[in-house]
Amino acid sequence: MTATRFAGGLLSLTLLVASCTSTTDAEEAPAARKPAGAAVADDMCAEHGVLEAICTKCHPTLIAVFKAKGDWCEEHGFPESVCPLCHPERGGRPTGSVDLKDDGAPADGTLVKLKSPELVRTVGIETVKAEQRPNGPEVVAVARIVYDAGKVARMNARSSGVVRELRVDVGTRVKRGQALATIESASVGADRGNLLAARARLEAAQSAAQRESELLAKGIAAKKDVEQAVKEREAAAAEVSAAEAAVGAGGGAGGLGGSYALTSPLDGVVVRRDAAVGQTVDPGPTLFEVVDASTMWAEIDVPEQELMGIRIGQGVSVEVDAMPGRAFEGKVDYLAPEIDPRTRTAHVRVALRNGDGALRANMFGRARIALGGERPSVMVPRVAVQRAKDVQLVFVKTSAGQYQTRRVVLGLEEGDLVEITKGIEAGEEVVTLGSFLLKTETLKDAIGAGCCD
Repeated sequence: MTATRFAGGLLSLTLLVASCTSTTDAEEAPAARKPAGAAVADDMCAEHGVLEAICTKCHPTLIAVFKAKGDWCEEHGFPESVCPLCHPERGGRPTGSVDLKDDGAPADGTLVKLKSPELVRTVGIETVKAEQRPNGPEVVAVARIVYDAGKVARMNARSSGVVRELRVDVGTRVKRGQALATIESASVGADRGNLLAARARLEAAQSAAQRESELLAKGIAAKKDVEQAVKEREAAAAEVSAAEAAVGAGGGAGGLGGSYALTSPLDGVVVRRDAAVGQTVDPGPTLFEVVDASTMWAEIDVPEQELMGIRIGQGVSVEVDAMPGRAFEGKVDYLAPEIDPRTRTAHVRVALRNGDGALRANMFGRARIALGGERPSVMVPRVAVQRAKDVQLVFVKTSAGQYQTRRVVLGLEEGDLVEITKGIEAGEEVVTLGSFLLKTETLKDAIGAGCCD
């Protein structure tokens, strides 16, 4: 009750409503005349070249409605959307439906004047300049650097045995296929022995099948003996294949005796070694870890309310705390399909090039995800935006103690800021503290008699 009395009694605000201005100038603006003899559709105003139903020359009462909606060409006296002089290609017809009803919100351009600087201070009006952004709104979130999971290899023993030789240590840079350690294994020796025996049997079976075929050709051997020899040869070949698979699975491929080499499956750096000479090892525990750090991942947890503008492929700039001023650029390559029920965030992943190895796992920093792409945008504080009926309003300071109502169109949000896609220019001073009070004074049902000039 106190605030209401304060606004209505002490302020005595003077409202200059744009819709109350004289329409004489608009009526005197040049009309878009049709050439003599030109055919005109039945629903068109033949005299002014616009749709009859929205012709403000013939229906001047519509001027206030279009001005209130911010759809007005002051120079020619037509709604901007159908002005036949500014947009002749539209033929005087709107591109969509037109609502001629008064929406009840303040007209675009309504002026609010405070009588003195003392009154401005008493009310507590504060303003800030609308901010220009070169690349649109962005989401800023904490980023953690981790290894690219597709470029991490963990090696364990292929067969139980004893470590006989270590060929690398932590920090060693290795190539794909390079030996990391030599392990002596009884099972590998047995598998290799089985393979040698299987190969010997295959060789004997091949010789027997060849001999039986030659005897059959001379009429000495029976056909069934040849068929039996062929079956034995095929069985021996299958045994060799099985023995080779067993040797390969045990890590003994390409070697002799009971020793085998544990090798790296990729180029990279050894970052972990849990093996020692003489150590007994079994399949399962990791003995070596090799990482290719030429590409790293930035893992980002984005709050659910900021996810709407994020898409795969959007540009991301990551700056780690250890290297202020240096930005690593990448693109969103994964967006989790679920929200963490505890943190109410979604996981976002970005691949970052790391050719010089500057990025290291478990570094922390800040990621900036560009929501609007490479386009300029105007940002204002959320508190500067007021809602009147179904219309978004911002109040712009035009001079000392004078503020103009602007109908605006909102875009993406960024923290405490919101993008204005229409209605505000960068650098204009917008009201933050006190904007709600200005809104209440401009609403038609809050304007008393004698407030409008």
